[in-house]
Amino acid sequence: MSDAKAFLKRGQGRELKAGGLWVYDNEIERVEGSFENGDIIELHDFDGYFMGYGFINTVSKIRIRMMSRKQDHPVTKELIEKRIRDAWEYRKAVMATNEPIEQLSCRLIFGEADFLPGITIDKFSDVLVIESLALGTDRMKELIIDLCKKVLLEDGVKIRGVYERSDAKVRELEGLERVKGFIGEPFDTKVIITENGVKYYVDVENGQKTGFFLDQKNNRKAIASFCKGKKVLDCFTHTGSFALNCAAAGASSVLGVDASDLGCKQAEENARLNGLESVATFQCADVFELLPDLEKKGEKFDVVILDPPAFTKSRASIKKATTGYKEINMRGMKLVKDGGYLATCSCSHFMDEELFLKTIQDAARDAHKRLKQVEFRQQAADHPILVGGAASYYLKFVIYQVCDEI
Repeated sequence: MSDAKAFLKRGQGRELKAGGLWVYDNEIERVEGSFENGDIIELHDFDGYFMGYGFINTVSKIRIRMMSRKQDHPVTKELIEKRIRDAWEYRKAVMATNEPIEQLSCRLIFGEADFLPGITIDKFSDVLVIESLALGTDRMKELIIDLCKKVLLEDGVKIRGVYERSDAKVRELEGLERVKGFIGEPFDTKVIITENGVKYYVDVENGQKTGFFLDQKNNRKAIASFCKGKKVLDCFTHTGSFALNCAAAGASSVLGVDASDLGCKQAEENARLNGLESVATFQCADVFELLPDLEKKGEKFDVVILDPPAFTKSRASIKKATTGYKEINMRGMKLVKDGGYLATCSCSHFMDEELFLKTIQDAARDAHKRLKQVEFRQQAADHPILVGGAASYYLKFVIYQVCDEI
């Protein structure tokens, strides 16, 4: 830990004071003392009031990521272990299932929401996948992994391998190289997990992000409950998770669509793994192109699911993203039978709840449809939303009944 101290400008640090963990470059008045980027330093308000300890990085616009707000709680190995233990105890409480705990798949560490900024760790059965996006915690990642293994082993959960997926472009904003590979001994990177009673092959090496989107677990189950005996269209199916939940719930037929040929092949493999290949079929196509074609052919579905990738990863592209969300929802609604259901979502925290719901309303108007909101949902509880930490709330998921205009 460095002996350096950073001081806020007068009137700055509003997000921090509201409960967030980020201090931006334009909020810092000065830094006293010597440090290296990634060091833990003290943060003080403009008048010298102690604000906490955090990692500093002069390369990043997020200049300081806070780790502790108490002066008598400096950042030590013991503090890191407590954060990990707290995170695991929380997952055991909110993600309790009938399956053995060693087989539980969940987000074990969710960055700032678990007070470990810039680091994400997913547990897929007995494998950990780590994504490190901040310099400070990147320097500690092997310690964090060792402590995760220690804490899990206390509950009889032995981790057989760790894979790093720190290959996101955003690392470059921290002055970090993009890296990917084993941490420790190599292992078979195709892991079988079970979620909601459905089995999946998770490709932790080549899959998107860490290999599987755990945040939609409860949302998959929610929309599946509407699908017994129904004809379902699952758009942006990735590896078939929504599609297979619907098929397992008794859908008469499910068509999953994704632009990724690899994703569709993995979805087909997952369907065979569950004996659902006669119900769930998959097509590699651009959803924006396919939906108008299906409409022209007069196709209709009882349930349409829209789970697109984030259309925006910055505030600057919100307008363009809104156009994309409106277009895809309008097209999706037109394919829903009168009285059928639309499940739609956004996974971008820049697309806030109010704007997302308004965009869907605008799409319904243009599609000449009336919507009844059945349920509004968010990300699964293992992706906790930190009050005051805006970036931790990102997934909005809504189920609507779609009615023809009266």
